[in-house]
Amino acid sequence: MLNEMVFRSEDVPAADRLAYWAERVGQTHAPVRMSSDHAHDFHATQRVLDLGAVSVWPATFQQLVIRRTPKLIRQSDPELYHLSLVVGGTGIGNWDGHEAVYRPSDLHINDSSVPWEIRTGRAPVTAVGLEVPKSLLPLPRGMAGRTVPRRVPARAGIGALLAQFLTQLIADTTPYQPSDGARLGTVLTDLVAALFAHALEAESILPTDTHRRTLILRIKNFIQEHLHDPQLTPAVIATAHHISTSYLHRLFENEEATVAAWIRLRRLEAARRDLTDPALHSTPIHAIAARWGFPRAADFSRAFRTAYSLPPKDYRHHAINGPKSAHS
Repeated sequence: MLNEMVFRSEDVPAADRLAYWAERVGQTHAPVRMSSDHAHDFHATQRVLDLGAVSVWPATFQQLVIRRTPKLIRQSDPELYHLSLVVGGTGIGNWDGHEAVYRPSDLHINDSSVPWEIRTGRAPVTAVGLEVPKSLLPLPRGMAGRTVPRRVPARAGIGALLAQFLTQLIADTTPYQPSDGARLGTVLTDLVAALFAHALEAESILPTDTHRRTLILRIKNFIQEHLHDPQLTPAVIATAHHISTSYLHRLFENEEATVAAWIRLRRLEAARRDLTDPALHSTPIHAIAARWGFPRAADFSRAFRTAYSLPPKDYRHHAINGPKSAHS
């Protein structure tokens, strides 16, 4: 499991809860001033995931007005970019005379070096905060600060890829070791750099390594979304990403498998999950195989047995009925 801490406003007396929350935000992002209609008994929760130089903090909190003022910036500036994936609730952000409305499935972006104000709606807000040091983002100085986008939709493109990564990460941290934290932080940093460059129509400014890693993430996400398609091939994938098939194969040279093998592994894993799902016990194995891109049952059975050391039928029986029933 990743290193993680949990904070709750209920851990302190009611009269101190808003100040406690302001202190928490000050420590995870930068010092801010806060006010709330619920100042007498403010409710908020926060998880903080340690990803090395990067931190991720899912949080839920009641109505707030949050200000990062010029005076606070002069007193303390950690030189961070803050991104929030809005999961529930709404808010309005203001900076330099500009305004943006934030709704669920939006990414909103703040700069610790620039004054801003956010007013949330009446309903509680649930969001996933992400803190990335500016020094880690390979963007030219002229593109920093006030030129950074303040609202990015997270329903498509790189915004969706970043949102999916954050959502999956916070849903379950048990598969990871604490040592994985820094590596996950590097992936998030690359995605943020690509998001900024794409939003500013300057993807070409990204270093080659960052561009390559981001492209691989996009390709893997594309494969995952199209596993059902039996026509999913390296050529189709390359065309969808405006690259040559040979370049696609070069991208995967340092991955755990070739492109074709990676597709097959993901399809087999998806079929394995279906076979172990009691709700699908009456679905024929050949139908599950076809659903995940194996139109020939014999090919599926052979590949499945190679991957999991049992034929699909036996694997399903063992998983659903248990080892004792498997021999009865």
